[in-house]
Amino acid sequence: MEAKKKARHKLGRGSRDKVQQFMTITGASEKVALQALKASDWHLEGAFDFFYSQPQISVTNSRHLEDLYNRYKEPDVDMIMVEGVDPQDIVMLVISWHMKAATMCEFTSQEFIGGLQSIGVDSIEKLREKLPSLRAEIKDDHKFREIYNFAFAWAREKGQKSLALETALGMWRLLFAERHWPLIDHWCQFLQVRHNKAISRDTWSQLLEFVKTIDPQLSNYDEEGAWPYLIDEFVEYLTENGFVQLRK
Repeated sequence: MEAKKKARHKLGRGSRDKVQQFMTITGASEKVALQALKASDWHLEGAFDFFYSQPQISVTNSRHLEDLYNRYKEPDVDMIMVEGVDPQDIVMLVISWHMKAATMCEFTSQEFIGGLQSIGVDSIEKLREKLPSLRAEIKDDHKFREIYNFAFAWAREKGQKSLALETALGMWRLLFAERHWPLIDHWCQFLQVRHNKAISRDTWSQLLEFVKTIDPQLSNYDEEGAWPYLIDEFVEYLTENGFVQLRK
């Protein structure tokens, strides 16, 4: 304990603040925080990347998790069904991504146990403690892309190839609220006014590429580019309504 205090004392004020911030966001121990920050040359973003790329240390055993699953599963079907979830809280999507859940708010035994092992918890209390760090995972670009692509099939009605428009709009607002895309409201309005149909996986995937590569003023948008027709129509909608002006 004395050695730990001395080690902490040796750190400068800025480094101590970074350690504290890292621990608060990830829920990691001081030892893990120091390891991640040192590995990234004390850059916070790099430390988060390092931390989230490491497999979580398993603190679980399968028998304990099976007992936990059996405690919460439905009495008449071999599945946990979650009700009363706040659709505006992205943490359920992140947890479902860890569990590789096939359907929104439903977890099979394999999904539930495998997901908690991936997260590194073996009780609901420990999962609750992990919620802040799970929410923070959406800030990692690589994980955001994976979670975004996962969300399409997860939110889709069983047996459907496309995603119902209202569901897609809700998912986009939830996901891009975290990424602060300035055109999200225009995109949703455009779809309701001009499209009013279910969303294909291609449109879902291509929108993320559009958001990541085209700036909100469309200054680097190429009219000859190979975007899906729906995105080209969206650009027309933005310019026709004076929301943005394309540079010629």
